[in-house]
Amino acid sequence: MPNTDDGRDSFQLGPGELIPLSKAAELSGLSQSHLTLLIRRGVVWGTKMGGRNWFTTEKAIRDYLTTDPKPGPKPKSK
Repeated sequence: MPNTDDGRDSFQLGPGELIPLSKAAELSGLSQSHLTLLIRRGVVWGTKMGGRNWFTTEKAIRDYLTTDPKPGPKPKSK
């Protein structure tokens, strides 16, 4: 899902579904800065609120982790 920086997403979240990246980092084992990068790239759903604070959902984190992410450089094509 793309991030909602520009407000283009039309789905609605229920109360209490948003979590700060600090909690998302604890749940996922990833750093807050890496999660921010994933959100900015549109790999993980998230939104920026209050000027500089990023939020996501537990579902977005679980969905990302089930994709078997492989960090690091991509293998070179032959």
